[in-house]
Amino acid sequence: LNTHILLYVHDIGAEDWRIAMTTERVALIALELAAVAIHPYPVGLLAYFQHTTSRLSLSETELEIILALPMFLRLYLLGRAMMLHSRLFTDTASRSIGALNKIHFNTRFVGKTLMTNYPGTVLMIFSVSLWIVAAWGLHVCERYVSSNYMEALWMVSVTFLSIGYGDVVPHTYCGRSICLLTGIMGAGCTVLVVAVVARKLELTRAEKHVHNFMMDSHISKRIKIAAANVLRETWLIYKHTKLSRERDHTRVRMHQRKLLLAIHHNLIFPDAFSFSSPTWTCTHHCGQTTPPQMQNLMCDVLSEVQGCRGELDSHIRCLEKHVEELREGFKSLMPLLSSTLSTQNSSIRHLLREREVKTEAASVSGGDR
Repeated sequence: LNTHILLYVHDIGAEDWRIAMTTERVALIALELAAVAIHPYPVGLLAYFQHTTSRLSLSETELEIILALPMFLRLYLLGRAMMLHSRLFTDTASRSIGALNKIHFNTRFVGKTLMTNYPGTVLMIFSVSLWIVAAWGLHVCERYVSSNYMEALWMVSVTFLSIGYGDVVPHTYCGRSICLLTGIMGAGCTVLVVAVVARKLELTRAEKHVHNFMMDSHISKRIKIAAANVLRETWLIYKHTKLSRERDHTRVRMHQRKLLLAIHHNLIFPDAFSFSSPTWTCTHHCGQTTPPQMQNLMCDVLSEVQGCRGELDSHIRCLEKHVEELREGFKSLMPLLSSTLSTQNSSIRHLLREREVKTEAASVSGGDR
C-alpha cells in the first residue's frame, strides 16, 4: 500500500504524501492494522495447552476466542505474497500490456488467472485450508465439551459437504456460527467444483468440429438411405398394384407402411437437405444450426453495424464541423495576410526609395568634388 501511495504521489506530482490519503486508503490501512494488531495474550492460553482441572470463566473463554479466531485474518498476507511473486506481476511486458488495457494487477486478478489455469489445484488447496482452519476454530469453541480435534475435523468436513450425519453436533453458539459459515463456504466450493468439472467435460473447439462432421456424415447417410427406401417402396407398390396379375393386398399394405416410414425419416431432418448450401455451411461453422439462431445472430450483427455506423456518422459530423471552422479561419486569415503583405511591400518600397535617394545624393556629391 505504501508503494501504491508513493507511485500515486509521483504520478500526480504532489509534494506532500498526505494528498494521496483518500478515505478508501485510510480505511484499508486501519483494517490492516486492526487485523495485524490482534494477538491473544499468552497467559490465559495455558489452560488450553495444559489439561488442568480448573476451568476458565465465561468471560475469559469468550475473550480468548475473540482474540484467537481473528488471528486467521492474517492469511491475507499469503494472497499478497502470491501476488508479489507472480509472473504476471514481475513481468514487465505483462504489466505494460495490462496498463494499456487498464487492467490492475492485484490479488483478485492473480487469483482469477490461477483459477483459470489451475482450477483443481486451487480448489483443493482452498478446501483443505478451510477444513483445517474451521476445525481448529471449532475445536477452540468446543474445547470444554469435546476436546478431540479429529471429531471437530470430521464435523467440519461433513458440514462442508452438506451431508450432516448428526453424530457430532456443536453445543456452543461459537461452534454453531463456525459450522454455519463452513456450510456456506462448502456450498460455494461445490458450485465451483461443478463449474470446473463441466468445463473439463466440455468438448474443445477441434473436438466440436470433428463431432459435428461425424454427425453430419451420419445424418446425410440416413437421409440417402431414406430416399432410396422411398424410391424402392414406391417401385414395389407400383409393381404389386399395376404389373402383377393378382394383387396381394397384404404385401401392398406392408410396402405402403414402409413408404410412409421412409417419408417420416426424411421429415425428421428437414435441415439436412441444405447441407451443400452456403447458408448451412456458414451456420455450421458459426455454431448456429437452426434458422432462429441464425436470425438472432444476424440481428446482433446488424445492431452492432448500426451502432458502429452511428458512431461513424457522429465522427464525420465532428470532422465536418472542424473543417468548417478551419475554412472560416482561413477566410478571416486572408484579409490579415493581404494587409500584412501590403504593409510590408509599402515599407520595402519606402526603404528602397530612401536607399536610391541616398545613392544619388552620394553620386552627386562625388561628381561635384
